[in-house]
Amino acid sequence: MVTALVNILLLLLPVCLIALQLAQCHNDILLIQDVADVPLSDDPSPQSIDCGEACKGRCRLSSRPNLCKRACGTCCERCHCVPPGTSGNYDTCPCYANMTTRGGKHKCP
Repeated sequence: MVTALVNILLLLLPVCLIALQLAQCHNDILLIQDVADVPLSDDPSPQSIDCGEACKGRCRLSSRPNLCKRACGTCCERCHCVPPGTSGNYDTCPCYANMTTRGGKHKCP
């Protein structure tokens, strides 16, 4: 009886491992889709925004202004927008709000 149970578990183990691997691949694809949520258009310059000035305003109260401006600049270049104010207001720029780091944290300040 015990050996039959062990044999069943040994047969189910590879199936479980494959299911876990597929689930991880699915999560990776969803993360990539969230990061690449920038609308594509035929226009080479979708919107003109001065990312330097926009991020300067966004990061003016940051305790680490250089790090904030660098992250904000990356997000601004990809999304062509920066939310108003020094924090929050992500609803005005969903692309900026949905961009995450590899660790799953918000990339954009």
